[in-house]
Parts: sequence; structure tokens; C-alpha cells
Amino acid sequence: MSQEIASNRKARRDYHILETYEAGMELKGTEVKSVRGGKVNIADAFARVEKGQMFLYGCHIQPWETAGKWFQHESRRPRRLLLHKQEIRKLEHAMEVKGSTLPCLRMYWKNGRVKVELGVGKGKTHGDQRQDLKQKVEMREAQREVARFNRQ
Repeated sequence: MSQEIASNRKARRDYHILETYEAGMELKGTEVKSVRGGKVNIADAFARVEKGQMFLYGCHIQPWETAGKWFQHESRRPRRLLLHKQEIRKLEHAMEVKGSTLPCLRMYWKNGRVKVELGVGKGKTHGDQRQDLKQKVEMREAQREVARFNRQ
């Protein structure tokens, strides 16, 4: 049972997602409170491997309103992702391919913990995006025809 916190619809539009991985996230107390309030933006979030550890960049978690500045967190700080060592190595090798990236697809709750879904993505060209849009339009029209046929 998982409850979605935020999703990055732009990632599936801009990238061919080849594989997906689930990762835990290391957060501070005020960050967890902000996440519970839904004050998260992952539109520009991506992951990177550094020194054998995985970090999430570009994830904006709004500061908690009632916390003092001593306990407050930085809104765009790099956050460590929790993955098995074999998964980190596998992702590191996947990133060596030119044009590949690790966009954050969605953030959700799972068993009381914040999880992040990462995708191994290969960038789409403008033509690929147009082709996907064309397929969507064709599918929508076909479904309309089927619905109209069923009504008669």
C-alpha cells in the first residue's frame, strides 16, 4: 500500500525509461514534516553516483514553517538515497552510456517510509516526442470509435 507524494510526468515525456528502481531516502525531521504536508517538487530531480553512494539532486522540499533556523533544513540540498551496493554498481555502469540519466519519476510513502522511484532514462529526440503524441491521439480516437460502436 503506497500513497503518492509527488510525481514527475515530464520525465516520461522527455526520456525513454528502460528500468526503474526503488530507493529509500535519508531525510531530516523537518523534511519529513514538509513531505507529510505535500510540500515537495521533484520536477528537476535526478540521481548521481558519487564515491560509491547515490545522491538525489534538484529535489525541492519546502522549509517547515514553525521550525527555528537552528533545526531548519536547506530546501535544495543533495539527499542520500538508500540502495544496495549491487544496485548502485549496476546504476553506475548504466550511467557510463552516453545520453543516459537517472531522473526521479515519483516519490511515495511505503510502510511509513519515503521512497523514490528512479528510472534509467535515455533522452528522447523531438521526433520521438511527436511520435508518442501521435500514438496517444490514435489510441484516443480508436477508443472513441469502440465506445460509439458499443452504444449503438
